[in-house]
Amino acid sequence: MASSRPSLKDALGSLDRDSFISLLSKVIGEARHVQNNPPGLIPKEDRVARHVLDALLPLSTSTGGGPLIVSHVSYTEGRGNIIVEYPGSVAGKILSFVGCHMDVVTADPSDWDFDPFSLSIDGDKLRGRGTTDCLGHVALVTELMRKLGQVRLQLKNTVVAVFIANEENSSVLGIGVDALVKDGLLDKLKQGPLFWIDTADKQPCIGTGGMISWRLRATGKLFHSGLPHKAINPLELLMEALKEMQSRFYKDFPPHPQELVYGFATPSTFKPTQWSYPGGGINQIPGECTISGDVRLTPFYSPVDVIKKLQEYVDDMNANVEKLDTRGPVSKYVLPDEGLRGRLDISFDEAALTGVACDLNSRGFHVLCKATKEVVGYLKPFSITGSLPLIREMQEEGFDVQTSGYGIMATYHAKNEYCLFSDMCQGFQVFVSIISQLEED
Repeated sequence: MASSRPSLKDALGSLDRDSFISLLSKVIGEARHVQNNPPGLIPKEDRVARHVLDALLPLSTSTGGGPLIVSHVSYTEGRGNIIVEYPGSVAGKILSFVGCHMDVVTADPSDWDFDPFSLSIDGDKLRGRGTTDCLGHVALVTELMRKLGQVRLQLKNTVVAVFIANEENSSVLGIGVDALVKDGLLDKLKQGPLFWIDTADKQPCIGTGGMISWRLRATGKLFHSGLPHKAINPLELLMEALKEMQSRFYKDFPPHPQELVYGFATPSTFKPTQWSYPGGGINQIPGECTISGDVRLTPFYSPVDVIKKLQEYVDDMNANVEKLDTRGPVSKYVLPDEGLRGRLDISFDEAALTGVACDLNSRGFHVLCKATKEVVGYLKPFSITGSLPLIREMQEEGFDVQTSGYGIMATYHAKNEYCLFSDMCQGFQVFVSIISQLEED
């Protein structure tokens, strides 16, 4: 006689629109207070966390007599993380959904066509700061855990969700997932695939880039522009230095063969993004100026090696500044009679981020791909030289990190951010498919 027990997919069903929208409205309503841009804007992620806890604690072992084990872990007042566990019956079988962060980037309401700090709905569009990155995912994974707690299926696998603080500011450590890993609170997640839910466009993101922020300063000699032979023009020095550095960088860090395997849209790049100088009249050659920019590095190169090379380039140019190309008959970077030499100094703004190449042979990757094709209708893994902090370190600690997400890539960190409810529904079904596949192992 065939069993009448419903399948996992039937039991978990689909994303409940009313429940999801209600929760999303609450967390987007906190977006103003979780903007992460210190020193002026320090997020209080507990404002989001309380809505997650309100949804899950009634189904918890501690307060509601339910199956969920819920922990609120804080390292700084008002900035907690949440770990939610739905226990399975087989020791060592586990899967986790991690990376949903409860902070957001800043938003200027005057630049938006709608209020960024409250949820608004335009057909399928769910609009507001954090809908894509990453409060929409916070609400989505909360709904998954809530449904597990309500249905109370007997699973072999333990399912864990981790909601984190402080993802948008990698220069501050010891608050979010890095602290949870350091304290061993996530160690058991190494026993199964870890799905980092903080990308977009419904496809596996199999590679991300590292990032190094740099600042290159040139010091010359200020003088009247009508007497350029008495000046050392730092603008010209910087332009030539940057050209030389880029030429060397692309020889030392050329396109890597693995970039084709992972489908990176670009190889590693070294480029300027900002220019600044102290000010002065248009008829005055300034005494100094600065170019700032970044390196975007595919995960097959080390940021440590790049930083070392960039410093070597600068040291060599300082030692041989008179050999750099000049511009025009009186352009020069040395004034021998005055004992003056133009000088370059490079600095790096914050801790470098290292890119990630996901393990394409892991069980986690295979179940994510199958679930994506089954639910979304096609499979097209992608890689970007955009950066996701924290996860390379987790990979090096032994976690099988796979990444995906269900927001809109074009709205990441952008004005008029939105996601689609239909995409979030598919994300829910992908999660259900992942759990179902791993139950069959």
